[in-house]
Amino acid sequence: MKPEEKQFREDIVEGRNAVIETLKSGRTIEQILIAKGDLSGSINMILALAKEKKLVVKEVDRKKLDQVSLTGAHQGVIAQVTPFVYSDVESMLAAAAKKNEKPFLVILDEIEDPHNFGSIIRTADACGVHGIIIPKRRNVGVTPVVMKTSAGASEHMRIAKVTNINMTIDFLKEKGIWIYGADMKGSEYCFDADFRGAVALVIGSEGRGISKLTRDKCDMLVKIPMAGKISSLNASVAGGILMYEVLKQKFQGGSK
Repeated sequence: MKPEEKQFREDIVEGRNAVIETLKSGRTIEQILIAKGDLSGSINMILALAKEKKLVVKEVDRKKLDQVSLTGAHQGVIAQVTPFVYSDVESMLAAAAKKNEKPFLVILDEIEDPHNFGSIIRTADACGVHGIIIPKRRNVGVTPVVMKTSAGASEHMRIAKVTNINMTIDFLKEKGIWIYGADMKGSEYCFDADFRGAVALVIGSEGRGISKLTRDKCDMLVKIPMAGKISSLNASVAGGILMYEVLKQKFQGGSK
């Protein structure tokens, strides 16, 4: 297998927590590979869940797991699964409506670092985000590294791949959703913005930020207060700050 093919595989899940969450999610699992002799701690829970679901479990040499692993931190277990099943934007809005909640979405504009993507998914799950939207091109998909970094949250988060982010933003606006872009040159601090209504946060790439066309589509650009000498934050950290601000305001109640 060529290195680039291995890099973008979406058919394996690595690490104990990630595999446990995959087992609980009901996703189709082809087989589970466990390192020989490693039956300690949460591995026993994985074995019990696998037995309950009548899944194939194989004990293999740790070297075999090392060869398959993309994260380098498989913790003695890898699940081979069907590729990640992406959602669509309509189902995200339906999920919000079913919970009688105002839509809370995250739009990622060309996030290329799988660790950042995984961290954003994990935080989004904790903050009650109804779905994450990513472009089909120039954005990392739900790879094993993303799954591992998300600590299994990717199994519970609706993620949609869209052909055109800007057309999707137009669609969301038609549904009454306000689009807020994270930008260092934003007109308002995020803590002063009103996030109590239907919200979609746009988070840009690690180096370039939000593309100009997408930035122009936003209803408002918001910035995060910075008191140090470094002028920017990691994409997942910036996204986390914004998501928790939205969550805080939604807890406080009210409407736009």
